Amino acid sequence: MGFLFLILFYLLFPLVILHLSHKVTLFRKIGAVVLAYTSGFIIGNLGILPLVEGYSGIQGKLTMVTIPLAIPLMLFSMDIRMYPKMAGKVLLSALFALVAVLLMVFTGFFLFRSQGIHQLPHVGGMLVGLYTGSTANLAAIKIALNADESNFVLVAAYDLLIGAFHLLFVMTVAQRIFLTFLPKYRFLNPESPGNSTEEKEEPFMGLARKRHLFPLLKVLGVSVLIFAIGGSISLYLPESSQTASAILIITSLGIAASLIPFVNKTEKSFELGMYFILVFCLVIASMADVSKMNFLSPMIAAYVTFVVFGSMLVQAGLSWLFKVDADTFLITSSAFISNAGVVPVIATALKNREVMLSGITVGILGIAIGNYFGVMMAWILERM
Repeated sequence: MGFLFLILFYLLFPLVILHLSHKVTLFRKIGAVVLAYTSGFIIGNLGILPLVEGYSGIQGKLTMVTIPLAIPLMLFSMDIRMYPKMAGKVLLSALFALVAVLLMVFTGFFLFRSQGIHQLPHVGGMLVGLYTGSTANLAAIKIALNADESNFVLVAAYDLLIGAFHLLFVMTVAQRIFLTFLPKYRFLNPESPGNSTEEKEEPFMGLARKRHLFPLLKVLGVSVLIFAIGGSISLYLPESSQTASAILIITSLGIAASLIPFVNKTEKSFELGMYFILVFCLVIASMADVSKMNFLSPMIAAYVTFVVFGSMLVQAGLSWLFKVDADTFLITSSAFISNAGVVPVIATALKNREVMLSGITVGILGIAIGNYFGVMMAWILERM
């Protein structure tokens, strides 16, 4: 009975979180991901999970299933054919954002390698995935590398804390500061300046509505098929690389499936993928035993801070050299460091609706490439 209750809790409680995030202003501001981590951490440290026979097995299976299902769903809505048509400055700025993150993670590895961080190459790989893509990439790389749960939770926790300061900076004074040496954005539509982005329906709401439910079940079936193919192919590879290979195959097949019209046009597939991410966050946080963790790990906090603000400065320098405007720099930097979901908020703060599509596109592109570069970085750092 306890076994079944625990499974239902992990699968259904994220729906409660989403409902509260929609109805309660404070919870909406905190964010569903933060609530999932917090709830899972509290549950995991109340001492009740050991009362459920086989609870660790449930946790392990859910962490191994949710991310491979989430990745394709989050990639289905991307339009890979539009990327070559993007404005040159946007593509250049996205390239600078990628180079900046890779450089800071690589440099930070040597700065912190003697500071006692456990599995430092894995931390570096997870940071690449997180700051090119999103929490989904962080989770995928954690699984691909079989990284330590404590390190995963610490990186996620410090990302939430330091990311909040980064977001506050971008939304307040960043534009004025970077306009002192970066060009001003040239609006394509003269009426765009000063227009705020329109507020839309809460994206997670309506997942269970009839007009969304059946199409979503179809794309969920596609995601399950991709998961099965990726997992099956990986079984023929060396055991040490099976998990990482499966994640990369699943990512590639998810991008390929986005070319199928009915898959690409299905509404809310991204949100369904994020639901599975919330399940993962809830489960993985409940696995964090505070008695076995050092939450005052200052070196991991320093590494995260170094990557977040260091990559921003490196990208700003490259933008200055190649005359990328301040708004394009800020929106692409934030799409990588935060995620595509915050782009509309940042576009509103910048009073520039025109950069919103570029930011969302770059954010989704980051999700697509984050797993590749994260695993590659961990592989390189392990051999340094």
